[in-house]
Amino acid sequence: MTVLTAVLALGGLTFALASLLLIASRKLYVEEDPRLDIVEELLPASNCGACGYPGCRAFAEALVAGSSAPAGCTVSSSEGHDAIAAVLGVDVGAVRKVVARLACAGGDNVARRRADYQGRSTCLAAAQVAGGGKDCYWGCLGFGDCTTACDFDAIRMDQHDLPVVDEERCTACGDCVDVCPKDLFSLQDADNRLWVRCKNGEFGDGILAACEVACTACARCAADAPEIVTMADNLPLVDYAALHNAAGHERGRASIERCPTGAIVWLDAQQGDIKGSASARIIRQAARQEATT
Repeated sequence: MTVLTAVLALGGLTFALASLLLIASRKLYVEEDPRLDIVEELLPASNCGACGYPGCRAFAEALVAGSSAPAGCTVSSSEGHDAIAAVLGVDVGAVRKVVARLACAGGDNVARRRADYQGRSTCLAAAQVAGGGKDCYWGCLGFGDCTTACDFDAIRMDQHDLPVVDEERCTACGDCVDVCPKDLFSLQDADNRLWVRCKNGEFGDGILAACEVACTACARCAADAPEIVTMADNLPLVDYAALHNAAGHERGRASIERCPTGAIVWLDAQQGDIKGSASARIIRQAARQEATT
């Protein structure tokens, strides 16, 4: 009898709780906007996070809620943006293009290796062995983890084992930023054309034995354009707000002219890196030999 009572009591409690859950689900049910699935279908399903949301579904929810614009998807085409805007009855919107930039120019023709690393051919693995094989501790290790991580084929390795970003393909997903063990990649406004291709933390010309294009913290760039460039931790720091002010581009271009190594450059959409007139020209195509002890 005791067992039967317990079973009935438990069954009654289960029925009561199930009934409460059913009533609550009906009372609290929020009908989903039918446009949500349509918008999600129009997104590229890359789930890269470049839009600032954890995936395409979350971004679709933001679009339907009106808290974001179709142009916020950097992977989708202009046609895709237009289709989403038409479904929602909104403007496409305008989002400044953001791209990944590499703070290193030390390919193997200008940067020397202090050791021949033997092991798994990834930057992450090499970095675990005394920082990698580069003589410059801060330099790119050149194994191409970033190219593997990029799902959009926006990064390739050049002939000197240095990553090159295709800004047209780059969606600013940030995967290369996350995977680089030297923290050499960062996401930058594509219009920020003054760029420091170095992350060397040392002061003086001693670093040139390790890398011919390293920044030596000579501060000529800051002296020539003090309203745009200052020095911080032995590296030039660019004030991009000042760069985009009236005459800022002209002053920015002036800041590169006396750089002796070409560590600070002006990025041209067609010509690529433009170095100042005082920068030493690099003609070596072969890899530099390893450092001798």
